[in-house]
Amino acid sequence: MNDGHPTIRVDRASRWFGSVVAVNDISFEVYPGVTGLVGPNGAGKTTLLRLLAGLARPSEGDITVLDEPVRNNPGIYKRLGVMTAHEQIYSYLTGRQFVELAATLTGVPDVAAATDRAIEIVRMTDDQHRKLGGYSRGMRQRMRLAHALVHDPEVLMLDEPLSGTDPRQRLEFMDVISDLAKQGRTILISSHILEEVESMADRILLIVGGKLAAAGDYRAIRRRLNQRPYLVRVDCDAPRVLASALASEGAVESLTIDDDGLRVLGTDVRALQQAIPVAAQASAVRLQRVQPLDDSLESVFEYLADGAGVGKKVPR
Repeated sequence: MNDGHPTIRVDRASRWFGSVVAVNDISFEVYPGVTGLVGPNGAGKTTLLRLLAGLARPSEGDITVLDEPVRNNPGIYKRLGVMTAHEQIYSYLTGRQFVELAATLTGVPDVAAATDRAIEIVRMTDDQHRKLGGYSRGMRQRMRLAHALVHDPEVLMLDEPLSGTDPRQRLEFMDVISDLAKQGRTILISSHILEEVESMADRILLIVGGKLAAAGDYRAIRRRLNQRPYLVRVDCDAPRVLASALASEGAVESLTIDDDGLRVLGTDVRALQQAIPVAAQASAVRLQRVQPLDDSLESVFEYLADGAGVGKKVPR
């Protein structure tokens, strides 16, 4: 998966629009396999992907893909596959016609064979002659992926590819991504949902406010997240009984009972998630709801940025 040579290099890249800084002095490398680009909405992910795809020029810094500058380089575009966050389809075309169009525009020598291959990869052969307007969201996303890879690119850049899909569709899409990664491609996937990336990527880039908050192996970053302060509201039929049962748990830092129920503060997310139902069952307490109060991506990124300094890398 990683021969030690990066496919994508970003060296102190910035992009601003007037007084608005969308990407701020970012440096990182991307290798073959699946890398997740994660951050809350508005973090700068889409702008960064546009820079990587050559659709925009950095205001400062350098970006190379496959050892070549990516901006105004038609030769490199034929080696890239890009799937934008916004659906760009023609609902009156069949799925096959949509993929054939991309094959024709990219100058594929054998359009029919390339279309067959791309549609088979995304597992849409049985539905290829249906019109795109009649597809489900998940089916459209898979056919859009076929559209992006019909010319057999070495690098795929996918912006929020799982947006709007249901759990079954997500699993199907993730299986396709896994198969593509095994072929040695470099795949960069943008998402604002950390758990989506966990299922596909071992290495992630965490973006907040246009800056790189952390980069590295997903498991190393997850271990750091598991140690951050974690506040949970617990609704149950006997909050004082449950609080008493949780008081001796090592993962629990403090317990508060008020009109909003029981609030539990811990510093080990995984241990706390396990301790609450176990204590409730042992104490015959009926749980009604367990709700994290500070588990938004914004709070995750604030923790990473404040704890390590924005831009600090997590070892691979």
